[in-house]
Amino acid sequence: MADPVLKIDALEKAFGLVKAVDGVTLEVGAHDFFALLGPSGSGKTTLLRSIAGLEAPDRGRVLIGGADVTRQPPYARNIGMVFQDFLLFPHKTVAENIVFPLKMKRLGAAEQGEQLKWVLDFVRLQGVEDRFPHQLSGGQKQRVSLARGLVARPTLLLLDEPLANLDRELRKEMEVEVRRFQVELGIPFVYVTHNQEEALTMSDRIAVMNQGRIEQEGAKLAVYSDPATRFVASFVGAGNRLCGILSEPGGKAARIDWDGIAVAVPRPAAANAGDRIEYFLKSERISIAPASAPAAAGAENRIEGTLRDVIFKGQYADYLVDLANGAEIVVSAAPELAGVARHGAVAISWPAGAGHAFVAEAL
Repeated sequence: MADPVLKIDALEKAFGLVKAVDGVTLEVGAHDFFALLGPSGSGKTTLLRSIAGLEAPDRGRVLIGGADVTRQPPYARNIGMVFQDFLLFPHKTVAENIVFPLKMKRLGAAEQGEQLKWVLDFVRLQGVEDRFPHQLSGGQKQRVSLARGLVARPTLLLLDEPLANLDRELRKEMEVEVRRFQVELGIPFVYVTHNQEEALTMSDRIAVMNQGRIEQEGAKLAVYSDPATRFVASFVGAGNRLCGILSEPGGKAARIDWDGIAVAVPRPAAANAGDRIEYFLKSERISIAPASAPAAAGAENRIEGTLRDVIFKGQYADYLVDLANGAEIVVSAAPELAGVARHGAVAISWPAGAGHAFVAEAL
């Protein structure tokens, strides 16, 4: 990547015997919306705090705009930061909360006023600058927090689960708005979240973290569609998990015995007959039809079962199919498919390559 705005070089941070960040290296470009995605305890917030200067790494470097800022305090890094809990001063007005970073930089009143007007217009908060935080809605509080992070026109904006405390509908609305802010400003955002839907909705690139390390980093579609590790396959866009014994290693394709059902899967790397295999299959990659219908074209797998229920999701539905081995498969498809009814016999089918197979971790 040419001239990344942010560069992390072999960063490490431990708390006692626990390595919260374990040798992380990554780059964020000038126009990236970059998501750090992972479960609680994966190290993503510690990494973000190390970028911000709120944690001192044990080893490695943080470079912003080509300058090594590893040992510099937060105020010297020209970054903005937005937190999950807003952290607004309850005794200050909206305007006073927003310009607080400018006061810390000792900017004059005229420049503070210009920056305040710009950011209020930008985040659509005109008319509420004299209110106090307790007089604001959750969405308005989040916009004030974003405005405070942006008012000094930072080189880089860091966001630590900023939508976690909003209700579902407001969160979806703010996902679109935060994305708009990033595109219109043209500065990189580094966004920490455990919510894969948020990461996939807003980001351009994703780094999936687990136990302090980056398991996979790349364009969001590539991470979603082609998981590089078992953990990424289970965490990003997780659908159905089929666990069986590798019975036929084969060539490009293999077969597993999934509790009495033979399933064709891609040959897992370094796998041998008898290995326990986990096969991750996204629900939208499966076709469903009446049991009398033939398998979909190119599908090596076809299994008959009973449709237990249909969960309507709006533009699509989840079809819950019970199989003879006692397992359940979830299929996502268009609502109200012809000939497919609750408690009826159905057939599901898919190509072996629609999912991703990995040797299971030892118990």
